[in-house]
Amino acid sequence: MYGKMKNHLQKEIAGIKEAGLYKEERIIVSPQKADIKISTGEDVLNFCANNYLGLSNHPRLVEAAIEGIKTHGYGMSSVRFICGTQDLHKTLEKKIAEFFGTEDTILYAACFDANGGVFEPLFTAEDAIISDSLNHASIIDGVRLCKAQRYRYKNADMEDLEEQLKKAQDQRFRIIVTDGAFSMDGNVAPMDKINKLAKKYDALIMVDECHSAGVVGRTGRGVTELFDIRGEVDIITGTLGKAFGGAIGGFTTGKKEIIEMLRQRSRPYLFSNSIPPMVANAGIAMFDMMAETTELQDKLHSNTKYFVEKMKAAGFDIKPTKSAICAVMLYDAKLSQLMASKLLAEGIYVIGFYYPVVPKGEARIRVQLSAGHEREHLDKCIKAFTKVGKELGVIE
Repeated sequence: MYGKMKNHLQKEIAGIKEAGLYKEERIIVSPQKADIKISTGEDVLNFCANNYLGLSNHPRLVEAAIEGIKTHGYGMSSVRFICGTQDLHKTLEKKIAEFFGTEDTILYAACFDANGGVFEPLFTAEDAIISDSLNHASIIDGVRLCKAQRYRYKNADMEDLEEQLKKAQDQRFRIIVTDGAFSMDGNVAPMDKINKLAKKYDALIMVDECHSAGVVGRTGRGVTELFDIRGEVDIITGTLGKAFGGAIGGFTTGKKEIIEMLRQRSRPYLFSNSIPPMVANAGIAMFDMMAETTELQDKLHSNTKYFVEKMKAAGFDIKPTKSAICAVMLYDAKLSQLMASKLLAEGIYVIGFYYPVVPKGEARIRVQLSAGHEREHLDKCIKAFTKVGKELGVIE
């Protein structure tokens, strides 16, 4: 049988390559930071990691991870409710709740698991989930595992959201689900307006803060801080794998009864190993850092503003952004790959994004700014983009 399947897969892969949609993986042989070394020997500047605060190789987190191994061991070899809960896990959960102004927190191996495990324990066929059209794949998959009625509204379109809320009034419970910052475009959800509609139509709110936590808001506490609605969102999901240190681990934080029910019935929590002690202890250290200073957030916001303004001045088509994501629109899939390849030759590590990651005809290079970038890094990147953009006819 595999001979037949092999032929089928080879044809499919060939078709992906022919369409310019094949994804290559570059290999990094150094720690994740602003300047990295790749396996081909080049030293390049990294502008495509989710390392928004530059913490992925921060000495304080590395030290905390090592200390976590020394005091609590390497791994848990168990799920939380059997014998996989340490004091480190409970401390980290408390610190996450304090950071977001919520009542309780539950940890997962990844935010994909948090989003995959949040809906089915809470909602049935009697209920309604109203989801933004550009929500992350993990939210989409989580919704598919649930029997609730599904409604979808156009990205950040409040008129359409209100229309879907009207349609969902016959259901028992309603929940509006949105990304905080949309990872491919960089825009943020209009949480003030969503909150008003939720109150008007008696709905809960869930926000995925993966690309906004640590980034958006004056102190990096995400979209609820940006729109001054801290404590008014029922469910927040997020990750330790982006701004918060860049390792692994996800979480759901929110109303205490919701978190309690997830501990009882959320399958990714019940059937997956606990995050290792080194990750938990580094996470604790990271949230301590967040409580002490906004230096990294301030630098990130400054870097983003500078980069976007300079790129627009150079003539690039940049999507409006309120996050640390700068989408340089190219529209053609092959062009996005070619430009990314030429930029690598200039010492700039970026990736072209194209269908199915973004809609057809919406190919782009997503530049992600970091507090780890210095001004000279930004200037080198802008110069390289300008040079290659002119060579390829992207800008004049």
